[in-house]
Amino acid sequence: MSFFLVSWLAILDTPLGYVENSHMGRGCKPWYLVRVKVLVGISGGIAAYKSALLVRELMRRGHEVRVMMTAAAARFVGPVTFTGLTGEPPVLDLWDATRPGEVHVDLAEWADVVVVAPATANLMARLASGVANDVVTATLLCFSGPVVIAPAMHTRMWASPATQRNVRQLRDDGHSCVGPTRGALASGEVGLGRMAEPDVIADAVESVVSNARDLEGVRVLVSAGGTREDLDPVRFLGNRSTGKMGYAIARRAARRGAHVVLVSAPTTLDTPAGVERVETRSARDMQAAVSARADVDVVIMAAAVADYRPAEAAPDKLKKSDGSLHLELVRNPDILAGLGAARQGERPVLIGFALETRDVVKNARGKLTRKKVDLVVANHASDAFGTETNEVTLVSADEEVALPTLDKSDVADRVLDWVVARLGELSTG
Repeated sequence: MSFFLVSWLAILDTPLGYVENSHMGRGCKPWYLVRVKVLVGISGGIAAYKSALLVRELMRRGHEVRVMMTAAAARFVGPVTFTGLTGEPPVLDLWDATRPGEVHVDLAEWADVVVVAPATANLMARLASGVANDVVTATLLCFSGPVVIAPAMHTRMWASPATQRNVRQLRDDGHSCVGPTRGALASGEVGLGRMAEPDVIADAVESVVSNARDLEGVRVLVSAGGTREDLDPVRFLGNRSTGKMGYAIARRAARRGAHVVLVSAPTTLDTPAGVERVETRSARDMQAAVSARADVDVVIMAAAVADYRPAEAAPDKLKKSDGSLHLELVRNPDILAGLGAARQGERPVLIGFALETRDVVKNARGKLTRKKVDLVVANHASDAFGTETNEVTLVSADEEVALPTLDKSDVADRVLDWVVARLGELSTG
């Protein structure tokens, strides 16, 4: 009993005020200049008790907070707790007769940002499918601003193909995901599934708010996917690029307010919302498309462009014979180097990717100088192809920033944070 009394007194005794957020990426606007309206959604998991700490932390940082809860959440932590913390009862029911109007619409219009903590596997599945059968999912479906999801569940539930598919869908829909982390679970086991700590979630909330529209009006061209160089009508030389990294950059740039043109090699990915997509096939096709649209503020060449192509493509299918097949290959144009050589002054900001099998940073720095670009995003080939994550180093003229393994959407935001900072330097320089 004394433990709970001391814990709640510690929560209630935390002073209100603004503190510096050291976790924000480079280029983010200082969050403490803005008081935002944060809507906290709570679903039915044991980690719901941490939601009270999250609410208090957000309020301590100076934000206005309201709470909505599923019926299951109310079985883990009492609604009166949040009434005491925020001064307003949490919303529990879409059919609350004491509230005028449409509850989910009103909440969605009020909030600047929504955070769901904890987000159970059940809630994420419903949200990914567009199901709106409680106040939390209905409000989220009605909300058009930034959303932060903080998953919490047993390790095996988190690792299940269905949950991972739903997480990918939520990320594709533009939502940010923080956690889960590894540690002790409610079952007594240790594994990946704990909800991220309240201060980490609060940092994520402030980060998505700070960069929500920080590329408003900026024109961004992104290339993505692996080009294909035809050998004959049915065969081509290509690579294993899926285009996921470039598409993540295009999607996040559009969410942050940029006008985005995506020059894409063949891929199975859907066009991100709000993005203009230009289809290409070969390196020369991509060069023509990029050159025609290079009058922009930022060019991010994330495509895996073939260095060589067959000297001639056979008009008919090449038939198998008893002997060897010899191909003559010729160099393709270097699109990024051409942009660097033609650039007058410091615009557009030029960013390239360097996929290496050894000496990753050394080779990236050579590419930075040789191609006259502003930033090279370097990674090892083993980390890149076909995965949902990436581990990169941002190499610029004056620094090397090694990032941990992150979801590709998070890598995209780190690259775009760098872009925002660079554009700021150019505007004040």
